[in-house]
This record gives sequence, C-alpha cells and structure tokens, in this order.
Amino acid sequence: MKHYRVVITPFAADNIREAHAWLKTENLPHAARWLQGIKKAILALSSMPESHPLAPESDVLDGEIRQCLFGRGTPWRIFFTIEETTVYVLHVRHGRRSDWQG
Repeated sequence: MKHYRVVITPFAADNIREAHAWLKTENLPHAARWLQGIKKAILALSSMPESHPLAPESDVLDGEIRQCLFGRGTPWRIFFTIEETTVYVLHVRHGRRSDWQG
C-alpha cells in the first residue's frame, strides 16, 4: 500500500485553530474531542487519499480538490489535493458554510 506524506498548509492550520477556539467557547469537552478527531482524520489521509471524492468546488478551483468529511450530522469538510506522494490539506470548514470559493 502506498504511503503519502500529509502536509497541513498554514491556511488550513489557521482554519483548525479558529474552529477549535470557537468550539471551546461553546462546549469545552466537545472541542477537545473534535480536535483529536480532526487530527486523526487528517493523518488518515496518508493512506488511500484518492478514495475520497472530488469536492464540488473542484470544478471552479484550479486543480483537483478532494474532500474528506469528518463528524456526524453536518460534517466538517477537509479539502486537500494530492501531488505525487504528498497530500496537501488546503482548507477545513464546517459543512453548513457556503461552498469554498478559494
């Protein structure tokens, strides 16, 4: 099985920090579980990232953008691209937000 290196871009890291900060104000125990879960979901992209579907935004953004869904109910969307043996996490946002415009 091919193994990919996972790189979180500064923009995606900011998305995660901002979401976690907001979640801490709403529900501290949930925020800690969410942070652990989102990290686990991102690290899982090191194995078979191409199994995740193309994001609808891939049609309007430059390049092949895939998404990994995380969470129950309305999931969080983890946007990423694959270049050779590296997965680049580009953006993380809640599914209730409008489509990513880049």
